[in-house]
Amino acid sequence: MAGAFGFKGCQKIRGPQIRNLLEAKDFFLFDCDGVIWHGEKAITGAAKVVNSLIRQGKNVVFVTNNCTRPRENYVHKFYRLGFTDVILEQIFSSSYCSALYLRDVVKVCGQVFVIGCDGLRRELQEAGIPCVEEADDPDATIYDCALAPDVKAVLVGHDDKLTFLKLAKASCYLRDPDCLFLATDNDPWHPLSGGRILPGSGSLTAALEVASGRKATVIGKPSRFMFECISSQFRGVDPAQCLMVGDRLETDMLFGSNCGLDTMLTLTGVSQIEEAQEYRNSDLTTNHSLVPDYVVDTIADFLPAFEELDEQSN
Repeated sequence: MAGAFGFKGCQKIRGPQIRNLLEAKDFFLFDCDGVIWHGEKAITGAAKVVNSLIRQGKNVVFVTNNCTRPRENYVHKFYRLGFTDVILEQIFSSSYCSALYLRDVVKVCGQVFVIGCDGLRRELQEAGIPCVEEADDPDATIYDCALAPDVKAVLVGHDDKLTFLKLAKASCYLRDPDCLFLATDNDPWHPLSGGRILPGSGSLTAALEVASGRKATVIGKPSRFMFECISSQFRGVDPAQCLMVGDRLETDMLFGSNCGLDTMLTLTGVSQIEEAQEYRNSDLTTNHSLVPDYVVDTIADFLPAFEELDEQSN
């Protein structure tokens, strides 16, 4: 589709170009952190953009690697921040998709050992997937702790209470070649205020990959599985009619590329246009999958296009 508008790769668009894109696409996929909001503050204009797309009959979904909260909590957050038209069925988190993968794809028979927050466990429990209960004595070590006998999968997500014992237990379970090794996502870190960073699920997964000598199957972006979840729940999803909007080249743009979607980078989050241009100019062809088709400063740049469309309809 990028070629249809006369430009290709990493080009900033505005005004008429955005309007043409909005008319051409039927399905919009948005990342959340850095695109829709920063923490508990919505990005200016984002709620109006999302609500306008929905009211115009466009399909809108949210694809997030944040696995720390169940989908119902996301619905409350959307509403609290002014996204009043968003419903549960539009939200695809890496925790929800991990539950679908375990239940519907591999049909796991046995318990799942979870390295992750309560939100991840709740998504698994709502899907009917039993999790190993953590009931160790505070002084327990890998030398004397109990190991569950029927663990059929280890799932790693964001865990701000990670302990050496959890890591050691997971390593023991993964010595069984029939025990699945899954990760909600491979995000290495997340930005915090004041220039600090928060280690992501990918950093925890990397530690367990080294300890176990195995590679995890990643469920969230940039894996195609999240798009397969969307396609299974929305009829007639055509990749050519989709636009993936995100703020991170290595996850959002690569996810779109892996799924055959046009991609748009918004500069309100992690990645900046200079990084995208470096990937575009790279001699490594694999880096070209990280290059967005379109770039906007913020998704609020959509708003003038909506006004033009409203004027045309009146």
